[in-house]
Amino acid sequence: MSELIHVPVMPVQVIELLAPPGPGLVIDATVGEGGHSALFLEHSPHLQLVGLDADAVMLERAAMRLAPFSGRFSLRHVWFDRYFSAYPETERPRVVLFDLGISMFHYQQAGRGFSFREQEQLDMRLDPESGRSAADIVNQYGERELADLLFQLGEERYSRRIAAAIVRRRREAPIASAHDLAEVVFTSVPVAYRHGRIHPATRTFQALRIEVNGELQRLRRALEAALDVLDVGGRLGVISFHSLEDRIVKQLFRERKNRSIDAGHAPMNSSEMHWSERKGNGEQFSLVTRRPLVADDEECRSNPAARSAKFRVIEKVREVS
Repeated sequence: MSELIHVPVMPVQVIELLAPPGPGLVIDATVGEGGHSALFLEHSPHLQLVGLDADAVMLERAAMRLAPFSGRFSLRHVWFDRYFSAYPETERPRVVLFDLGISMFHYQQAGRGFSFREQEQLDMRLDPESGRSAADIVNQYGERELADLLFQLGEERYSRRIAAAIVRRRREAPIASAHDLAEVVFTSVPVAYRHGRIHPATRTFQALRIEVNGELQRLRRALEAALDVLDVGGRLGVISFHSLEDRIVKQLFRERKNRSIDAGHAPMNSSEMHWSERKGNGEQFSLVTRRPLVADDEECRSNPAARSAKFRVIEKVREVS
């Protein structure tokens, strides 16, 4: 197995805001290569952890990284929305973390077409055994459907030009590789756009990856269900990497905070651990971060993946009877 290359984003902030001061269950909903999970287990010898991932290869890599903590963690091959919707554990989690970034492993070593710089099969499925591939979408969607997809999920302003170019190109032969698709995008956009801050295919690849894996729909469902099973006094944190994800997190956190319950309802398990004593105004949830936290300059220099990261945290302060 290749060397572990993943560096967890905002490790100091994650531990500071999420690691509970006592024992309990932590669920790493996107365990990846186990970077954040290792931080939690290192921080407290009393924690138990469950790590989730839709990619069986990532679970193998996480198991290798977490081997020193044998007996304190278990790994599940499952989509996080399905896991929380049918929550299987007997203990409610004190902490849930969603790190929504795609691992560098997927870009550099997975061989599934996540990177537009590689001559790899155009797949992009996190679970290669399920659903449509990116090649299926690129070669089967109609031109208008493709344009709408690129605009809505990639926020791509040249979506119509790119979609038209894709349809023209696939009439000659199916677009099968990531590199071939990137070339189609590159030649279809204005010259000035080809040499901007990011590669012109970046947003197209983002849109396809989100569509292939149903990321935004899964995220909303998973967050709703995870907040329902979260223990009183527990916290849920999300690290997002683009505006579509962060918008969902921000809106849902605000909805939950503003969904008041009877102010006289006593907290469940009130003798148990709480980070704070905020109980006012009948709120079931309290925002720990009013605005998203971002990585500092030093981390962004050492870990460029952190540049676009936004970290939000919410705490469950009461339980609905």
